Amino acid sequence: MNLKQNVIVLISGLLFGFGLGLSQMIDRDRVLGFLDIVGLWDPTLIFVLGGAVGVTAIAFRFVLRLPHPLFSEKFYLPTRKDIDFPLIAGAAIFGIGWGIAGYCPGPAITALILGILNPVLFLIAMIAGSFTYKWYSTRPKSQPPVPSSDG
Repeated sequence: MNLKQNVIVLISGLLFGFGLGLSQMIDRDRVLGFLDIVGLWDPTLIFVLGGAVGVTAIAFRFVLRLPHPLFSEKFYLPTRKDIDFPLIAGAAIFGIGWGIAGYCPGPAITALILGILNPVLFLIAMIAGSFTYKWYSTRPKSQPPVPSSDG
């Protein structure tokens, strides 16, 4: 990446983090209250979700008509359309972690500014989980025993 792209990435990240803070997505108690639909449900984040989905649904119609993004040579869009076990398992693990911790990666990184321990612990666990997955997915698969000819 060149300097221009790095500046754009930095500004985008700062804007995203500001939006997460403004919308209170970095408040784990608010997020857990939103996810607790059978207890004391806090519906305030539904407006954040609705706003994000609405903006995305409208903006993507126009953006994807462009020949390429404003600051890149091509769009990087997913090409796979199948739903397989790793996708379902990953989504389930993500959802369980979000429901237990009250954070997902973006808000957890942004919440570091609060100076509290919860997002730090979450990020340590997330990084440990990422390294565990990398180790598990790249380890050699066990081979079935080869029958001996000793009879």
